[in-house]
Amino acid sequence: MQPVWITEGAARPFYARTRAKMRGKAVSAVAEVCGLGQFNFYINGQKVGDHVLDPGWTDYNKLVQFVTFDVTSLLREGENVLAAEVGNGWYHLDEEGYVFHFPKFAPPNPNPYRPFGPCLVLAAEVKITYADGSVQRICTGEDWKVAAHPVVASNVYGSETIDHRLSQPGWNAGGFDDGAWASAQLVSPENAPKGRLIPQIQPAIRALRTYAGRYLHTVNGRKIYDLGQNLSGMLHIRLKGRAGEAIRVYPAEKLDAAGDADQMAKNWLEIDSRMTCIPAKDGEWEDFDSVFAYVAGRYLAVEGNAEVAEVSAQAISSAGKDDGEFWCDDDRYLKIYQMIQRAVEANLLSVHTDCPTIERFAWQEPNHLMAPSIFYMKDGRKLWEKFLMDMRAAQHTGKEAFHDGKGGLFYPGAGLVPSQAPCYMPSVLPNPGMGSFYDTIAWGSASILAAWWHYWFYGDEGILRDNYEMGLRYLEYLKTRVTPEGFINHGLGDWGNPERQYARENVETAFLYADAVTLARMAKILQKPRDEEALLAYAAAVRDNYNQKLMQINPATGLWCYRAWESGDEFYTTQVCLALPLYWDMAPEEQKAQLEESFRRALREKGAFVSGEIGLPYIIQTARQLGMNREIAEFITREQHPSYYAFVLDGETTLGEYWEQNPRSHCHDMMGHIIEWYYNGVAGIQPQTAGFGEVLVQPYLPERMRRVDCSYRSASGKIRVEMEETEAEIRVRITAPEKMQVRFDSQNLENRNKKITLELLRKKGN
Repeated sequence: MQPVWITEGAARPFYARTRAKMRGKAVSAVAEVCGLGQFNFYINGQKVGDHVLDPGWTDYNKLVQFVTFDVTSLLREGENVLAAEVGNGWYHLDEEGYVFHFPKFAPPNPNPYRPFGPCLVLAAEVKITYADGSVQRICTGEDWKVAAHPVVASNVYGSETIDHRLSQPGWNAGGFDDGAWASAQLVSPENAPKGRLIPQIQPAIRALRTYAGRYLHTVNGRKIYDLGQNLSGMLHIRLKGRAGEAIRVYPAEKLDAAGDADQMAKNWLEIDSRMTCIPAKDGEWEDFDSVFAYVAGRYLAVEGNAEVAEVSAQAISSAGKDDGEFWCDDDRYLKIYQMIQRAVEANLLSVHTDCPTIERFAWQEPNHLMAPSIFYMKDGRKLWEKFLMDMRAAQHTGKEAFHDGKGGLFYPGAGLVPSQAPCYMPSVLPNPGMGSFYDTIAWGSASILAAWWHYWFYGDEGILRDNYEMGLRYLEYLKTRVTPEGFINHGLGDWGNPERQYARENVETAFLYADAVTLARMAKILQKPRDEEALLAYAAAVRDNYNQKLMQINPATGLWCYRAWESGDEFYTTQVCLALPLYWDMAPEEQKAQLEESFRRALREKGAFVSGEIGLPYIIQTARQLGMNREIAEFITREQHPSYYAFVLDGETTLGEYWEQNPRSHCHDMMGHIIEWYYNGVAGIQPQTAGFGEVLVQPYLPERMRRVDCSYRSASGKIRVEMEETEAEIRVRITAPEKMQVRFDSQNLENRNKKITLELLRKKGN
């Protein structure tokens, strides 16, 4: 695509259209379109594609995505109308309504959001191929007409103002009189998007399902509706009001004590997002729909003098394709699964947001910590390719400078992969007593570990080739941040730990080791023996220093353990302090048995997973590897926090941010790591080679579970594990492709003291 950028001339939503004649019937026709920040494209009055919120969010100074549509069936011989509508998105942030701002306890941010251009822009090209081989191209240019849009304000955090008095019915179809519209302005090179134009590679954002709002009651003069599901969605409301008199719809994740929509996030800030609907007529039904921004929440408060016929929301996501399915006869586990799945869907929208309500930032840590859980559930292949592309674009060269708040400049350093990619509001200065939110190893390590998880699940060496050099540069950067004691300690540690024991040196230095050994694995696959040797040597030095300084006899138990370095003279350890070195095989062989026993005791002593998001996947998987499936099942179904089931009992339909009632965000997927255990623990589907060419099936039945049906569509084909326990036996049926090597291990079922029968079925193809 060779873009010709046009604009209406302002940083506000606009319409654009043109008429074009075809010379005959098209054999094929392809449209390439980009409108920044968000766009919808139409031909002859019909919306092209089933996408919303195109294109994906990127750093528009580095990368700009265009979207390709097959439009052959939409064009007709003779005159056609091509049309588009463009809204703000992140390209030029509209600050009407709620916009994220840093809390009062944080230092002022001297590097706020900056628009990527002075006005919203559109570029489109339609390539039409005829039977004789000739080609016709229709491109944006000065012959297009533009007009202001009835969406007079569009905020990326979900607020939109829609004034139906400005609507122009038929604007995108033939027979419409655009004589009063202005000619489009060409965008000058200095005002055009700076980023490299590339095709959109990730799955488009689409509607997955529709939830109708159920009227609950009226409180404080506001009609309250319940969608029944916390979601990211495109809102629809049909109402009858007075011309020019605004009706406002406020989404919220919860209700307050009076039953009103509560937009306060844990007494931290108020998320006063709203859709403002301005009717064009008195007393007539009118439909209002989200156009350029999505709302987030479960409840809706309708405020204003209007009669409401219906309220609904379409749940949207880039993760529409399920690769895995899990069913069992214990409803507790199903409710946990769906709660996490819905949180994942609500946070995968071209970037992996931390939450749909408060920040909507592309934090990177779940892109490796949650990768196996999400990959078992969802097709993440192209989404993760996009996430890693964003990381490569964001990696620092050393020339990037930020204001330091004191009149000077701050240079983070070459090789750094920021904690967010793309990053729209860079908070580069460390928060006193908390560490850096911009430069955090468990976040930046996604550049290495997310690439590895992608390779392990999908078996594509290309992902390693694409990201290996980024990983090497990031490791070299990390070496500059190592303390004299040999630790990394400037980040956030075990973020979200309910006991606020973050163990920064333990956690972050374990990731330094993990990064080095993972890069060594990549080097071996990519046939770079010198790199492999150097990386293994560096990893060994990190490991030896780690063990020398952190491994110690626990005076209370007499067993070897890993103490938290931050504890100083007051000795203590945490579950994550023990899990990380065990998971990454850092423990010396001579002390390994005692370290494993220390880990077991640490879990049993608490009777729960006491961890934040960083340590939790490693704790769960280390427990599984050490045969603690019974404890895992007990911990996740506890009725008090910390527990997944406690969220279910709280009435949550998506996973909360922290282990507590009424968390700051009620839709965070960052601690949904238990899903991995559903597949590799309960169903026992464990890949032994990249891409699932070889699989070990080692299932487990929790105490109250009698039937399981779990399937995963891997890169090597679909594998399905079914289990049924009767009075006499446990029957296991495994269905797998012929080419997949499958080995069955029954040891986790033998505690039932019943006969175990296996049926292995083979299917041709995938």
